[in-house]
Amino acid sequence: MKKILLILFTFHFSLLTSFACTNFIVGKKASADGSVFVTYNADSYGAFMPLYHYPAAKHEAGEMRKVFEWDTNKYLGEIPEAAETWNVIGNSNEWQVTIGETTFGGREEMVDSTGIIDYGSLIYIALQRSKTAREALQVMTSLVAEYGYCSEGETFSVADKDEAWMLEMMGCGPDRTKEQGRAVWVAVRIPDDAIAAHANQSRITQFLDGRYVQVKMKDLLNPKAMAKAERNAQKLNAQSFVVFSDNVVSYARTMGWFEGKDADFSYNAAYAKPDFSGRRYCEARVWSFFNRFADDFSEYVPYAAGIEKDAKEMPLWIIPNKKVTLEDLRAAMRDHYEGTPFALDQKGDIGGGIFQMPYRPSPLSFKVDDVEYFNERPISTQQTAWSFISQMRSSLPREVGACFWFGNDDGNMVAYTPMYSCITRVPKCFSGEGADDVTFSMDNAYWVCNWVSNMVYPRYSMMFPSLKEVRDSLDASYAQLQPEIEAKALALSTPEERIACLTDYSCKKGDEMISRWQQLAFFLIVKYNDIVVKPTDEQGRFIRNKFGGGAKVVRPGFPDAYFRELLNQTGNKYLVPKEEK
Repeated sequence: MKKILLILFTFHFSLLTSFACTNFIVGKKASADGSVFVTYNADSYGAFMPLYHYPAAKHEAGEMRKVFEWDTNKYLGEIPEAAETWNVIGNSNEWQVTIGETTFGGREEMVDSTGIIDYGSLIYIALQRSKTAREALQVMTSLVAEYGYCSEGETFSVADKDEAWMLEMMGCGPDRTKEQGRAVWVAVRIPDDAIAAHANQSRITQFLDGRYVQVKMKDLLNPKAMAKAERNAQKLNAQSFVVFSDNVVSYARTMGWFEGKDADFSYNAAYAKPDFSGRRYCEARVWSFFNRFADDFSEYVPYAAGIEKDAKEMPLWIIPNKKVTLEDLRAAMRDHYEGTPFALDQKGDIGGGIFQMPYRPSPLSFKVDDVEYFNERPISTQQTAWSFISQMRSSLPREVGACFWFGNDDGNMVAYTPMYSCITRVPKCFSGEGADDVTFSMDNAYWVCNWVSNMVYPRYSMMFPSLKEVRDSLDASYAQLQPEIEAKALALSTPEERIACLTDYSCKKGDEMISRWQQLAFFLIVKYNDIVVKPTDEQGRFIRNKFGGGAKVVRPGFPDAYFRELLNQTGNKYLVPKEEK
C-alpha cells in the first residue's frame, strides 16, 4: 500500500532528557460548536516528519503487513493485513477517528523487547482499521495482546465524532509468563462535558473505586450492553466508563508493586509514579491547560510545581468554566505559562536571553558546580516537529466533519492549516518530497517554517510580532473560509465529489501557506538584518528615502528589562563618565 512517508528520525523519549509531546481532549458538550477535539504537539528534538497519508485500500486474503518501528524505521516483524483499510491523514481518518499520544516511560523492565508492535505503528494501524474510537481501542489492545508491545509506557488520546477516551498502556517485559499477559492497560472515557490532558506522565489513578462503571472490551462494541452500562452509570451516579486488561492489577501484585485492595489500585502509582520531573516538566503543562478553563486552579500549583511530596493531585479531567473554541485551543497549544507562577518572563529571569524568548535550550536539567538545576518545560516548545488540532463533528457527513488543523513546527510559530481527513492527496509542502531531517528544501513546510522560527527565537521580542501578524492573519482567514468551503462541499451530490472538493481546497491552502511563509522568511531577513530594524509602512512595504535607497534604520538596542538586569549585574562598569566643564 502506497504511503506518503519519508525518512523517520529517532525520537528520544528518555524521561531524563526529553519529556516530549502534549495532548488536549475536549468533549462534544464542552466545545462551543459540538466538536470533539484532540490536539497534539509532537515534540521530537530534530525529527523531520511529513503529514502522513495512508490511502484507503483493499487487501487479499493472506496478505501480510510489515511493521517498522515508528521512531527508527527498524523492521519489527509482520502481521496479517486487514481486508479493508481506511484513508488516514496525519493522525485522523476518514471516519473521524483521531489518535494522539504522549510517552511517560514508566518502569524500564516492562518494555517487551520481543514485541513487534510499537506505539507509533499501533496508532497508524488502528487508524487504518477503525470506524470509531471504541473500535480503535479494540484494535490496539488486541494487537498488543497477540504480538506484544515493545515501547515504553504510553498515554493515548482515542476519539471520534461522538466521544473521547484516554488509554494508558505498558508492556509486561520480555520474560513474562503466559498468565501475566503481554501488556497492561486501562482506558477511561472522558465525559462529554469535560476537558482532559496528558503530557508525558501517566495520569490514570484509581479506577476500581466506584467512580466508573466497568465495561468489558467485548461489551464496548455491543450497543445493548453499553445501553445497560449507561443505565447503571446513571443509577450509581458514576462519572464515566472504564475498560481494562484482565491482568492490570494482578501483574502489579505478581511483581510486588501493589498489595492493597483492588479498589485502592492506582495505575500510575504502580507503573509510573509521578516524581519531581513527572510533575514539574509534565503535569505542569496539564495544569496550565486546565488553568485556562477554571475560575481558580491555584490549589493544584503545589502539585504541578513538584516540590511538595503530599500535594493535592490534579483530577483526570475538569468541567470547563466556558465552552471551548478552536481559537481557545490554538492559544493553549501556544502557551508558555504566561501569567502563571511558572512564567518564563518573570523579573530577573535572563534565561530567555537579550530578547526575552519564552523558550529554553535543552536539556531540561543541567549542573553547575555539581548542583543540579532545571528549565521550565512549557506546552509550546522549539523542538516540535508538527502540531495539530483535530476537529470531529457528528453534525456533518464524515467526509466534511473531520478537519485536521496542521502545522509543521512549534504551534506558536505556525498557522494551523486545514487538512480535511477525507483528502486523497496532501500538499507537496507537507508530503516530505525532496527533503529529510538533514536535507533542506524551500518547497518543504518543515524546513521553511523552521527557518523562520530559528530566525525569530534568538530575537524573539523584536521579531515575533512580524511572525504573529502573518500567523494570525492566516488563522483568521482559514476560520472565515471554513463555513464557506463546507457549505460548498455539502451542496455537492456525492461523497466522492465532496472529497474531491475538500482535497483541492486543502492542497490549495497548503500551497498558499508555504508561499506566504517563504515571503515572511525573506521579509524577516531584510527587515531585521544586523539586529536593527528597517522601517516599513502600514502595508508592510519597506520605506525608501528620496534617493531610492532604504530609509534610515532604527537601532532599538537592548529591551528595557534586559538593560536593567545588565546594570544590576555590572554596576557602573558601562557608566559613561561626566566630562568636567
